[in-house]
Amino acid sequence: MAARIAQGVQDFIHRHTTVSIERTVLRAYGVDGADGDGVPLVNTCVDRYLKDGLGGRGIATYLGRALARGAADPQQAAEQLAYAATLDDGEGGPAPDAIRRALQPHTDEAMARIDRARHRRESDRKRLGTGPTPWKYLIVATGNIYDDADQARAASQAGADIIAVIRSTAQSLIDYVPYGATTEGFGGTWATQENFKIVRAALDDEQEKLGRYLQQVNYSSGLCMSEIAYLAAVERLDMLLNDAMYGILFRDINPRRTLCDQYFSRRMIARAGIVINTGEDNYLTTADAVEKAHTVLASQFINESFAHNAGLPDELMGLGHAFEIDKSIEDSFLMEIAQAQLVRQIFPRHPIKWMPATKHKTGDIFWSHRVDGLYDLVGVATEQSIELLGMMTESIHTPLLQDRFVALRGADYVFNAARHLSEEIRWNPDGRIVARARLVLGEARDLLREVAGEGMFSAIARGAFADVKRPETGGRGLVGVIDKRADYFNPILDVLEGKVQL
Repeated sequence: MAARIAQGVQDFIHRHTTVSIERTVLRAYGVDGADGDGVPLVNTCVDRYLKDGLGGRGIATYLGRALARGAADPQQAAEQLAYAATLDDGEGGPAPDAIRRALQPHTDEAMARIDRARHRRESDRKRLGTGPTPWKYLIVATGNIYDDADQARAASQAGADIIAVIRSTAQSLIDYVPYGATTEGFGGTWATQENFKIVRAALDDEQEKLGRYLQQVNYSSGLCMSEIAYLAAVERLDMLLNDAMYGILFRDINPRRTLCDQYFSRRMIARAGIVINTGEDNYLTTADAVEKAHTVLASQFINESFAHNAGLPDELMGLGHAFEIDKSIEDSFLMEIAQAQLVRQIFPRHPIKWMPATKHKTGDIFWSHRVDGLYDLVGVATEQSIELLGMMTESIHTPLLQDRFVALRGADYVFNAARHLSEEIRWNPDGRIVARARLVLGEARDLLREVAGEGMFSAIARGAFADVKRPETGGRGLVGVIDKRADYFNPILDVLEGKVQL
């Protein structure tokens, strides 16, 4: 049923492109830089052609025409597209074969850049090895990328396996990627190529000292989902938060735009060998975690189907869920175990992303730390793969270094003390945990049947997920969705889809 749901959207995806996809194509060809006002060259190019109604052919068409007419390289060609006095309307010569030949060496190099980065990451990981799962995942978020790099080092020294630099508030809503290193941000740090590079360099240095591979994470979501996927691919990030519905539900980004962008971004991610983290945990911040647990499972099935359509193997799908049931409910711990074990058994090859309690935390740090201990126990007992560590100061302030240190020490104790607990557990077939798992699975199946009957766009519009309603033509970014013409040309996508072999 999930496959049918995803395929219903896939037909729409194949008929459309977006401004973010077209900007990503230019970035893949090596187009870089921004003007004096900070507007990236890729935005200037794509916006100019979109404004004149010429986006349906694909920006690669015009880039290839400029190269065929004598531009020295894609950078010079893009500058011509952006600033030439006369706009190329795509009519007349060069011929399509000449355009393809002009782009071919640059298409080869675009893929080679991604492949080289993947090879180095995989070589470093094989050489140094990683810690045992659940991997301990920590967030840093100072606003200053240089401070983030220092905090990433400190967290790694204290035992973290994965470092995520959370993005500055509302970056997902801006339709461009800022340029260069940044030292100011609210609630996080801007996701830029240079910032990715700075943190990766710090982790490269630190992992050699520690003798274990350190994983880097950022956010491939929002209006620049596709572009950030490419930047992460060439800068050797290991994981990206990349969800088919998160931007729609929680950032009010247009459904059509998001679902097109997630496909292209995941094609890029699959080529790069990056693990995605989906965002089903967020559903339980707006909906009740007991009554709506099945929506998490249904969404995981749908996210998996969209990812399969984009060429991602199961081993790169970090499907998400969370420890968010109200702690005052009797047997809430048993229900949390049921959900975690259910997800683990349904998706046995997937690197499951397990999220801590946030909604029901208070200012009582001692109670909060006890909750995080139970969360850690469920994580190791049900063999979760990626565990974002809970903070005792959740709901009070952005975690301090000492808060992270305490979280790591607590997780290390529980993971070590219960390392092989999962091998000892046998679930009572007539007990509460199995009954709860069966109930959630049955409700998820019923929801998938409903969504398959009405279609994905309709289900999102009526609030089937997270109790949030988002109409198909509402939200931000719809203007950036472009109908493909019959002669649409995108050699980068052709390679990513396997239509052309390099």
